[in-house]
Amino acid sequence: MKRDVDNKARLAFAVVLLLAAAGGAGWYLLSSSRYTTYQIVTRDPVSGLIADAPVEYHGVDVGKVKSVELIDSRSIRILLSIEHSAPVTAATVATITARGLAARGFTGYVYVSLEDASTDSGRVVARPGERYPAIPATPPKTESLDVAFSKMNDNVEFISERVRTALDDKTVASFKQSAKNLERVTKTLADNNDKLNAIIVNGGRASYQLQPVLESSRDTLKELRTQILPEAHKTLTSLDNLSTLLTGFATKVNKDPSVIVRGTVPTPLGPGEGQ
Repeated sequence: MKRDVDNKARLAFAVVLLLAAAGGAGWYLLSSSRYTTYQIVTRDPVSGLIADAPVEYHGVDVGKVKSVELIDSRSIRILLSIEHSAPVTAATVATITARGLAARGFTGYVYVSLEDASTDSGRVVARPGERYPAIPATPPKTESLDVAFSKMNDNVEFISERVRTALDDKTVASFKQSAKNLERVTKTLADNNDKLNAIIVNGGRASYQLQPVLESSRDTLKELRTQILPEAHKTLTSLDNLSTLLTGFATKVNKDPSVIVRGTVPTPLGPGEGQ
């Protein structure tokens, strides 16, 4: 009787194992039917990318990385498990991207980003001789925290060297002299602050006093333009006419000096003068 109980227990355990195995196999088949495997072949470094890393399509999680392996000394194959519903087409390209501060660890992670590089809507199919369809890869966008710090350190050293080259002893001495001169000018301005204020006040006062003078000057100029200038023009015209008369008189005198005695009126001829 005890043997029968043991046999039944073993049988029940075997049945449970078979059911568990069948359930696992069914779940695996069902899960596998929801995903398609693609491959990426690249020669760029993929530091930080590991199995089970997420795969995103336009920022939406659509799968994960199945494996990362070396093909040869210069090529890397990455297998991706992507949902059937993801619209992967011939226009899709893959980029290895880092998110966060570092390529590994809790401060960041590396994932595969899928984007469309064109409008080609054709299906992605495996090339002859290959098992999985391939998605073209673009240059990775990964930079770890230590690499960023290294670049920043190089930049700081470069700037420091340029500063050391520019700030030689002569330049430093010139800066010091300029600083002393500026300090001297500032002290002079501070010592003469009251005088400067007085100059400003007097300048403002003078501007108020100058306003009536300017207005009077404008009135004088207006009067000169409307009254004096026309009179001056008439006077100049008269002088010009007088000059013309004097010039004509001088010409007559040169021709006949007797004009000065008898004038310009013709004198009647005496007896016998006309012959």
